Amino acid sequence: MPTLLDLFTDLAAEIRGDPSVAISAIVYDSRRAVPGSLFVALRGQHTDGHRYLADAQARGAVAAVVEEWPHQPLAFQALVRVPDTRTALAGLAARFYSFPARHLGLIGVTGTDGKTTTTFLIDSVLRTNGLRTGLIGTVAIRIGDSWQEHDLRQTTPESLDVQQLLHEMRSARVDWAILEATSHGLELHRLDFCPFDIAAVTNVTQEHLDFHGTVENYRRAKARLLEFVRDREERSYPRGIVLNAGDEGARSLAPFAGDVPILWYGVDGAAELRADGISVDADGTRFRLLYGATAMPVRLRLIGEWNVENALAAAGVGIVLGLPLDGIVRGLEELRGVPGRFTPIDCGQPFAVIVDYAHTPESFQRVLPLARRITRGKLIVVFGSAGERDRIKRRLQGAIASRFADYLVLTSEDPRHEDPDRILQEIAEGVRSAGGTPHRTYRCVEDRALAIREALRLARPGDTVLLLGKGHERCMIYGDERRPWDEFGEARRALAELGYRC
Repeated sequence: MPTLLDLFTDLAAEIRGDPSVAISAIVYDSRRAVPGSLFVALRGQHTDGHRYLADAQARGAVAAVVEEWPHQPLAFQALVRVPDTRTALAGLAARFYSFPARHLGLIGVTGTDGKTTTTFLIDSVLRTNGLRTGLIGTVAIRIGDSWQEHDLRQTTPESLDVQQLLHEMRSARVDWAILEATSHGLELHRLDFCPFDIAAVTNVTQEHLDFHGTVENYRRAKARLLEFVRDREERSYPRGIVLNAGDEGARSLAPFAGDVPILWYGVDGAAELRADGISVDADGTRFRLLYGATAMPVRLRLIGEWNVENALAAAGVGIVLGLPLDGIVRGLEELRGVPGRFTPIDCGQPFAVIVDYAHTPESFQRVLPLARRITRGKLIVVFGSAGERDRIKRRLQGAIASRFADYLVLTSEDPRHEDPDRILQEIAEGVRSAGGTPHRTYRCVEDRALAIREALRLARPGDTVLLLGKGHERCMIYGDERRPWDEFGEARRALAELGYRC
């Protein structure tokens, strides 16, 4: 069991009390404190861990890490002050778990859209070619043969959780760990002490400006993943960066690669890895993969042209790893689907019902044209926009949806501490700017369960009802409350109420 001093080797800190106290666990949530634990007080958007020092101590924590000395007397055996507790947590976690990432190949995937699908495709490619994988992402965590879907609502977990999962992967003899690397995760040091070998970038458009302030800051946060690869210590794993040549935001990150080889992919232009002959139907997506002098047909089970780019990104990772091209294609074709990504619901109704996670302007530009194209009748879309996130995108979402859909039902999607009705009005401004008219082409129904029922009630044979924004998620956030939510279950219940057999 390490001592407090062991954990702070090479970390700048001021220690008061007994530095030789043994540490049995590290926690950043006081409710998880146990006898012998070290509590790290993190500052968050709505709360401050320094407020819970007494609670952590009462539950058995023997030491705490803070940014300022507490004013009230506490019975910790030791207190440690650091400039930034979040930065310190990453180093403490890595040392506590004996730097597990040093013993794994690491692949990071970043981008505004497509991260989850790309990581699933990479996982399939690697496993099809005999490699043992781990995965940390929005939808699921894989540790070797163990697979668990989750709803942490934090695509990139805190650094302590990342290091613990990597430790479990090392124990499970994983060859390669695949991580979704969000801009928040990169900016907030959750991926520090992860010597990434390969980075893939899907696209970088507009998202999370509420946190980053500007698109430039957002891109800079994404670029940290490339810097991890660039600055990686010497390792036996292959190293490379896979970038989308067709996306201006992804191209803007190239200078951060330094001397690391870049493999460019894209569906247009002269990218080294590219696709042509793309066709989409209700069963999947076909295209021809072109690399060097080789061309191979690919039959994805995923629906949507945008999945071709995701598949190319995954193929690029496989190429950097030195996998055979035919094995890469087999891996792409093996993936059956990704939870909540353009997933149909069939209860025998004479109209289509599709659930998709699209929640950014860019993803709307991809999903809505496809839905329009495959719909014989009217396209009815249910969506909202998250609270305490980029407000600019709300009007953009409304305008884009209005251009492609026949009718919109605007509803809630995690309003958090914002007024849900105000969010809907901001979306509606974008709808009206594109020619939308209240009641004739759209209406606002704040209660998402009622919104789904309204959309399904309006649907006629040949129509499509598209439910956007929630996808796989299992809760709806109002204030600090996480209310249970199941988009698929709610849609099936609504269809059953209309007399269809689900």
